[in-house]
Amino acid sequence: MAAAAAAAAARTSAGLLLHRPGAGGPGAPEVLLGHMGGPFWARKPHAWTVPKGEPLPGEDPHATALREFAEEVGVPAPDGADVDLGEVRQRGGKVVRVWARAASLDLDAPRGPVSEVTVDWPPRSGRTVRFPELDELRWVPVEEARGLVVTAQAEFLDRLLGHLAGG
Repeated sequence: MAAAAAAAAARTSAGLLLHRPGAGGPGAPEVLLGHMGGPFWARKPHAWTVPKGEPLPGEDPHATALREFAEEVGVPAPDGADVDLGEVRQRGGKVVRVWARAASLDLDAPRGPVSEVTVDWPPRSGRTVRFPELDELRWVPVEEARGLVVTAQAEFLDRLLGHLAGG
């Protein structure tokens, strides 16, 4: 039973999607996205993601989202109220749950990679290499973000816009 629970936990992630008004005004918000690091993602479309990660054993998903944000972005999330944007299932089967939080206009995206992950590279080679989890962070207008994020995560952008519109 514990192995099944561990397998299920390995197939889930939780993240925090920061947003702020964009240059186009309140109807054109920007979101903070990270580009996934390492050679696997270097040339793939849809290689941008909400900063997120897997829960520690027994960890609450919202606590995971806040911890992973701090680890991957390099600073704690700014103070603010969170809106639960729910879950999506990505093509590979991983379930991702995300909360949204408004950020101040003056919060700059940190530069350069912060945290690293160790993976077999090339796959099944037996050789391990360290890569940044996110090799770039960027504020992106929501409409542009749709073409950058992992396909299933575009749903979070729609839900965020619905929330901001009062829905």
